[in-house]
Amino acid sequence: MLAMGVLALSLVLNGCKKEAEVQAQVTVQAEKPEHGDMSEKIMADAVLAPIAQAAIEPKIAAPVKKFYVERGQRVKAGELLVALENADLAAAAQDNQGAYEAAQAAYATATKAQVPEDQLKAEADVAQAKANLDLNESIVNSRKQLFAEGAIPGRDLDTAQAALVQAQVAFDAAFKHLESMRAVTHEAALKAAQGDLTSAEGKLKGAQAQVSFSQIRSPIDGFVTDRPLFAGETAAAGAPLITVMETNTLLAKEHIAQALAQQLKVGADAEIHLPGSDETVPAKVAMISPALDQGSTTVEVWLKIDNRSGKLKVGSPVKVAITGRSVENAMKIPQSAVLTGDDGSKSVMIVGPDSTAVKKKVTLGITDGDDVQVLSGLDGSEQVITTGSYGIDPGTKVKIGKAGDDADGKPAGADKGGDDK
Repeated sequence: MLAMGVLALSLVLNGCKKEAEVQAQVTVQAEKPEHGDMSEKIMADAVLAPIAQAAIEPKIAAPVKKFYVERGQRVKAGELLVALENADLAAAAQDNQGAYEAAQAAYATATKAQVPEDQLKAEADVAQAKANLDLNESIVNSRKQLFAEGAIPGRDLDTAQAALVQAQVAFDAAFKHLESMRAVTHEAALKAAQGDLTSAEGKLKGAQAQVSFSQIRSPIDGFVTDRPLFAGETAAAGAPLITVMETNTLLAKEHIAQALAQQLKVGADAEIHLPGSDETVPAKVAMISPALDQGSTTVEVWLKIDNRSGKLKVGSPVKVAITGRSVENAMKIPQSAVLTGDDGSKSVMIVGPDSTAVKKKVTLGITDGDDVQVLSGLDGSEQVITTGSYGIDPGTKVKIGKAGDDADGKPAGADKGGDDK
C-alpha cells in the first residue's frame, strides 16, 4: 500500500511539473532586423494657429451704425466691415475744411498781392530819395562854383549843403527799409501765411482722420471669426470689435528639444496627424526660432499647412511628424521591440538558441515613428521579440507564433466547449 501511495504521489508531482513547464512557455512574435533606407521622424505636439490674424479695435468710441459682414464670411483686405455713427465728426471735418480754404486764400493774398505791393512801394521810396539826393548834390556843386566866383553869399552855400545832408539821410533810411523788407519782412510775412495754412491743413487732416476711424476696414484677407456686438451697441475704443483670420494657410506651432531642432531645415517635409483620425495632412517647416524658449529651453518650430479645404480648425491640438536626417542601409527593428530601463538604457529581447528569452542592450539611432535604427548590440541574425517581450524575464521559455496563440500554438479558446463529451 505504501508503495502504491508513493507511486501515486510521484505521478501527481510529475503532472504538476509538466503543467508548470507548459505554463512557463510564452508565445511571442519575433523577426530578424531589416536593412534599408530610413528617414527620421521627429514627433511633437502642436497647436494650429492662423498665418495672419487681426483683432480690429476702433480708435474712437461710438455706436455701431451698421455691420456689413457676418461671422464666417470671406473678406478682402481694405473691405468695409463696420460703420460707426460719425455725424459729429463729419461736421467737425466740414468746419475745418472751411478754415483750411480761408487759410489758402490768406496765403495767396500774402504771396501774390500784399507783400509784393509793400516791396514795390519801398523800392519807389528809395528811387525818389535817390533822385532828391542827386538833385541836392548838383545844387551844392553849382553853388560852390558861384560862391568861389563871388556871385552868391556864403549862406546860400550853407543852405544847399544842409539840404544835401537831409537828402542823404532820407535816402539811407529808404534804402535800409527796402533791404529790411527784402531780408526780413518779406520772409516773415510768407512764413506767417505758410504757418497759418499748415496749421489749418493739419486740423483738417485730423478731423478727416476721425471720420475715417468710423469706417472699420479689414487689414488682411481672411474670414470673420468673431463679431461680439450688434448694430446700435456702443463700440469701445481699444476693445476688439471684429476679428479676421486667414485660415486658408495655417501654422502648427510646436516646441522641440534643441538637439532635434539642430537637425531641421526650413522647407523640410512634415505631416500633421489629425485627432481621432488616421488621416494625415502634408506640411512644410516654415520657421525655426533662432533663440531658445527661456521657460523650457526648447526651440519653437512653425509648420505651414495648406488648409483651403477647411478641414483643420484654429486652436486644434495635433500631432506632428517632421522629417529629419536620412540614413542609407540602416539596421532597423520595430519600435515596439525596444525596452526602456529605469536608468533610461535601451534593450531588446531575442530568442536564444535554446528557445529562451535573452536580453541584449542596444544603442539606438533615428526613428521614423514605426521602426528604430540599431547602431550596436545586434548583428542582424537574431530573432528579435517584437510583441510579448514586456512582462517576461530573461530565461523564460518562448515560442514564436502569431498574436493570440497559446503555448501550444493553438488559437486561444480553440479547445473550449468541445471536450465535455
